[in-house]
Amino acid sequence: MIDIKRIREETDLVKQAVADKNMDVDIDAVLALDTKRRELETQYNELRHEQKQAGEKIARASKEEKAELSKALGGLKGRLKMLDEERQIVDEELRELLLAVPQIPDAEAPRGRDESGNVEVRRHGQPKRKEDFGFPFRDHEQIVEDLGLCDIQRGVKLAGARNYVLTGRGAQLHEAVLRLGFELMNARGFTPVMVPVLVTERLMEGTGFFPAHRDEVYLCERDDKALVGTAEVPVTGLHADEILEPDALPRAYFARSGCFRREAGAAGRDTRGLYRIHYFEKVELVVVCPADEAESTRWHQELVASAESLLQALEMPYRLLEVCTGDMGQGKARQYDLETWMPSRDAWGETHSASKYHDFQARRLGIRYRDEAGKPQVCHTLNTTIVASPRILIPLLELNQQEDGSIRIPEKLRPYMNGLERIEATPVKTEKS
Repeated sequence: MIDIKRIREETDLVKQAVADKNMDVDIDAVLALDTKRRELETQYNELRHEQKQAGEKIARASKEEKAELSKALGGLKGRLKMLDEERQIVDEELRELLLAVPQIPDAEAPRGRDESGNVEVRRHGQPKRKEDFGFPFRDHEQIVEDLGLCDIQRGVKLAGARNYVLTGRGAQLHEAVLRLGFELMNARGFTPVMVPVLVTERLMEGTGFFPAHRDEVYLCERDDKALVGTAEVPVTGLHADEILEPDALPRAYFARSGCFRREAGAAGRDTRGLYRIHYFEKVELVVVCPADEAESTRWHQELVASAESLLQALEMPYRLLEVCTGDMGQGKARQYDLETWMPSRDAWGETHSASKYHDFQARRLGIRYRDEAGKPQVCHTLNTTIVASPRILIPLLELNQQEDGSIRIPEKLRPYMNGLERIEATPVKTEKS
């Protein structure tokens, strides 16, 4: 949510943001409701003043005058009640419209209508295609079946399509990449937190997932709760409705959590394997900092570097993309994606996203701080993925497959695999149901 004052004062800029983000939001309707709300507020305050004066007049009036004055005062109370009810309706209508207004993207962010407008910034490592292996290539689905690392059939039996069961070394590898991400971020000075994954709907709205992405979320309607699709939601909400002192910022957190996504808008896409699934685990970074553009930008670069450090530790070829305005989503001012090379797709696949929100989330959640003059200001928030598994296992398994059927374990991952250097091609098979 952006400040209504900014919409009034920089209307053309806000309308341009709507166009740049390829959204359908009527800013003129927002301003019309804002005008009506302010007019009602003025009328309400004038009537309250009139009511106060009438009450004082009654207190000084003679016994004969009081009956007539009291009757007039009763009429004022009725008008006040009607005005207040109308004001509440307009407030709610305005609030609903404001929830749809996009954040104004940074001037440096590339303009574009969809992902075709994203800009490649740099690459690290050399992509390896199927024909480069020198032996018959196996995709991750074949690898996990051959080595007994994952049982998709039983996952579907347990929970339906887009589910899986990691088994044996597969479960160990999943745990290892998450632990590696956890320890790398701990070493970089971020504060670890453990947070709930079942949160209030207000928190989903505050971080920008509601109302726009409500259909993509698993809801627990009986309790007015939702399962998060990322730890970004509860971690960003840690300081909701707080005013932080200047020396309390910045706050830089990371959390490992389960993540749940309905993938309602992804019907027919990536239905095979581990790329697009309903449940996964992730290590996520979140930063809350002062509303200073230079500091916010510095943190954004730090988050990108943190995500890159994980991919470099896993020896993965990847590329950094700057996401264009039409692809970055409603709340973001600037966004970078990291895409890792996946030979089975013969393409880069998104594994990380680093986003800068400016005050969009903090204004919705009431996260503020006192500036040097002691005046409350709205914070800036940022976040990035460090590692999400099992998607990261796709390139890890495919890129490290050996001719004898084994999988090489990257060196920096081995301490989290009890020193294991390879997953051998002679697993213990389990009977299929």
